[in-house]
Formats: sequence, structure tokens, C-alpha cells
Amino acid sequence: MEKLIVFTKRAKRQKKKIVLVTGVFDLLHQEHKSFLIKAKTAGDVLIVGIESDKRVKKIKGTHRPVHNERERLQQLVFLPQVDLAFVLPEKFSTTQDHLALLRLIRPQVLAVSSHTPYLESKRQLMAQVGGEVRVVYQQRPSVSTTQILSKPTT
Repeated sequence: MEKLIVFTKRAKRQKKKIVLVTGVFDLLHQEHKSFLIKAKTAGDVLIVGIESDKRVKKIKGTHRPVHNERERLQQLVFLPQVDLAFVLPEKFSTTQDHLALLRLIRPQVLAVSSHTPYLESKRQLMAQVGGEVRVVYQQRPSVSTTQILSKPTT
């Protein structure tokens, strides 16, 4: 979190518009990349928060993630549009947890896809930190890590 704090303070001093996205980003595929490209266009710097391995297991099941958080971070930081990636806190399930992170980063934009859950709640949280939620990508539900993993192998 120290690196995140230093990075966001520097970006704010430089008057850069901070965009935040969050997600699992397991088995990085074209839908992820397209979403991140669109998210980057919403501001100057793109920060990506990924779910911890422990939270992914809770959300997606014990067989996930396929790639651990360290591998997922490495994949993301090599993408040219990602300026910083970090692991979200393991305790990140309540509105208060989300608000605490948003207050720390203070992004101007929380970029989401068209299929993001809890959209209205996210809008209310972002309003509390002076930012906005922006739907930047029309997601194709047929392309996801879950869908890829469920396809039979030949």
C-alpha cells in the first residue's frame, strides 16, 4: 500500500486524472485488455486493484484463481496502459472497506464495464470522494475466465 500512496500523491501533485479499476484479472484475455484500454482513455493514469487469492477463492470457488496474485500483478504491469497494479486488501467486502480505499486513492474516475454489479452503490461511494463511475466498456458475457475454463478440452 505504501507504493500506492506515494504514486497517487505524486499523480495528484502533477494534476493527473486518476482512473481506478478493480477485478480478479485471472487468465488475462482480450476482454480484460480491451476493458483496460478503454479505462485508460478516461484519465491520465490507470491504477488496477486485483482481488487477493483468498478473496478470489471465496468469490469464485476453491479451484480459483488459476494464476496467483503475484502472477496476475506481473501480467498487468506489463500492459502499456496500466500505470500501477496492487492487491486489494483481503478485508474488502463491505461498503466501509470500499470507501476507505477510495478515500486513500481518491480517483476521479472508477471505470467499470457494462456488467458490473452494484453500480448504484459504486456511484454513491464515488460521489462521497468527489469522483464518478464511468461505464467504459460494453462487456461480452460470453468471454470470461469462467467461460474459458468451462470449455471442454479437445
